[in-house]
Amino acid sequence: MNKISMNHCKKIHYRVYTAQAADFENMVESLLQQLPEGEVVLRLIFFGSPLNNEQYVLRRSLLWKKIESHFRNKLPATSYVSQPPLNAGLTLEVHSYEIDVNDMVCYRKSDNLSYVLLTNEEGCFMYAGGFQGDNIQDSIEKQSTESFKKIEKLLRKEGFPINSIVRQWNYIEQITQNSNKEGQHYQIFNNARGNFYSLGNWSNGFPAATGIGTSLGGILVDFDAAVLTSPYCFVTPIDNNLQVAAHSYSIDVLKKVGEKNFTPKFERAKSITFGDDRFIYISGTAAIRGEQTLVGVGLKRQLQVTIENINQLIGSAQLCMLRVYLKEKSFYEEAHELIEQYKLHIPISYMQADVCREELLIEIEGIAVGNRSGL
Repeated sequence: MNKISMNHCKKIHYRVYTAQAADFENMVESLLQQLPEGEVVLRLIFFGSPLNNEQYVLRRSLLWKKIESHFRNKLPATSYVSQPPLNAGLTLEVHSYEIDVNDMVCYRKSDNLSYVLLTNEEGCFMYAGGFQGDNIQDSIEKQSTESFKKIEKLLRKEGFPINSIVRQWNYIEQITQNSNKEGQHYQIFNNARGNFYSLGNWSNGFPAATGIGTSLGGILVDFDAAVLTSPYCFVTPIDNNLQVAAHSYSIDVLKKVGEKNFTPKFERAKSITFGDDRFIYISGTAAIRGEQTLVGVGLKRQLQVTIENINQLIGSAQLCMLRVYLKEKSFYEEAHELIEQYKLHIPISYMQADVCREELLIEIEGIAVGNRSGL
């Protein structure tokens, strides 16, 4: 196998920083002061607790100004997610990269949203986010459609096919809520995503993805995309033998919205192989076996099954970051204690968020790195 010098698996890093509760502006400044030096920052995701959508918009605007002041003309993809951190006043997740002479980095904007292009001998990689409708008070359907139109516009601009999206994060305000006129928010979003994805060819699997609730903020979509050019690099969808693929769910687990209802279009995980190494995006994972939720078993058992499902996906690869979503704030101490027993010694963030099914108490997503022999 050809040895690709210092590939993505070695050069990309994931970190989590926290700021204790204080004035929002001070918390942002505190987090920005903790950013790693000597690396290119690809993506910033701030997790906070605005009181209402008016405050969310104001804080988002303030955040953008702080980012522009800090990074000037080298703006990373940035998102502000309305999910209360469970161990901080404001949490920041950072995706960064150690560049070398083979890497070329470009910072650009589309619809006033910053994104990063990274090009090297392995391919071209796009890190983009913050895609929202023009008005977060609009219907979930309109916001979802507008978000995907902005994504389509960006992909077309840069010559990336739709199926180059390898990882997608979908944040949906009040995800399980049913609007009187529209239906369930998550199903509405799934229908908009299905319509968008119908423009592409997904013969090599859909993206890895998370569909998770937020308290406020409407619809928000982030994504990573990759166009690989090396014969030693390729993308592989990963199934879990213990679960039905989400895109193959039966009508029994869908919420009817209109005449056509799309299944959630994502893979349980997706790996990118770089020579002898592989990088794994782990989708939002929960206590589902087959296509049914484990109901009435409590947080501890749901967490155990979630970890078992993740281990099925990554095999011998090693976790390097986790993001934990808990339905109730009161679950934090127990969940933290249980996860600490796995002795992972990696960055882990904890947020309060509704999961896509009412009966689910916890969902976990993450990143893992391993060698090609683990495929």
